[in-house]
Amino acid sequence: MLSIFSPSNYAPFNIALEEYILSTFNEDCFLLYINEPCIIVGRFQNTLAEINYQWVQQNSIPVVRRLTGGGTVFHDLGNLNFSFLMNGADSDTVNFVRYTAPVLEVLNELGVPAELQGRNDLTIKGMKFSGNAKLVQNGKTLQHGTILFNSHVDSLTQALKVNPLKFSDKAVKSVRSRVTNVADHLAQPMKLGEFIPMVRAKVHSLYPEARDYALSIDDREAVQKLVDSRYGTWDWNFGKSPQYNLANAIRITGGTIEFYLDVANGIITSLRVFGDFFASRNLKELEQCFSGISHNRESVREAFEKAAYKDFFGEADLNELIDAMF
Repeated sequence: MLSIFSPSNYAPFNIALEEYILSTFNEDCFLLYINEPCIIVGRFQNTLAEINYQWVQQNSIPVVRRLTGGGTVFHDLGNLNFSFLMNGADSDTVNFVRYTAPVLEVLNELGVPAELQGRNDLTIKGMKFSGNAKLVQNGKTLQHGTILFNSHVDSLTQALKVNPLKFSDKAVKSVRSRVTNVADHLAQPMKLGEFIPMVRAKVHSLYPEARDYALSIDDREAVQKLVDSRYGTWDWNFGKSPQYNLANAIRITGGTIEFYLDVANGIITSLRVFGDFFASRNLKELEQCFSGISHNRESVREAFEKAAYKDFFGEADLNELIDAMF
């Protein structure tokens, strides 16, 4: 087994690294990484329905879709992420016992009553500190999870605070749980940097053949290519969302505007606009400008400008109009 600690804190790189290891390495691997603030979305989720889009934009938070299913999670520098990338297809795709055991053993040895609860959550006194997900692909198994060690829970709450009435779709929704940090349950204060070697040592004791491996220059370049082609792109992180409908309303000086969008594969298929504002042109002209464009801020901005939005909404703030479309 190769034991790897990622040299990067950039979420698209680390999620790409998992795919690179899974598809390229012949040996079993244990991977640890820490991401700067970011949101990681499940493979089958509607990204926009899982995140507080305006908060994410204002705080320049990367949003990345991973290969595995499950729910959306928030990472920051107080969150440790672990992955087992193993040869052999795990026949039980809903059993998370094997690869969460090392984490639980370390915590139990520290006097923390951590346990696997339900299908894939690790909890302390009923509060979640780790969500886990699994993928079986091409005869290999990827199981990974998060560990909220000393994370900013307030930021997590803000990042994932979504209006449930805004979106209508059939995508898999995240189940919000009461969360906690491991650090709050330790008898003696400990930093994440002290906890990490304990986790690695436990894994190495369970897999005596494990040896440290540092990514080569070729490894890093290959991972970066995956970032450039997939994990750093709007098409993968947002455009791969299932078909959905969005409804939102805002109030401007000239009245109330209601937007209703149909989106498929990240492309706006139709827009309907209603409200009690006064427009000097037929709204159909505005709506047609949005048909067939990508549902991202840049494309939406260009469509509003192309349509000469002030003819419809007067001196409405363009950024407010754009925000209402997400």
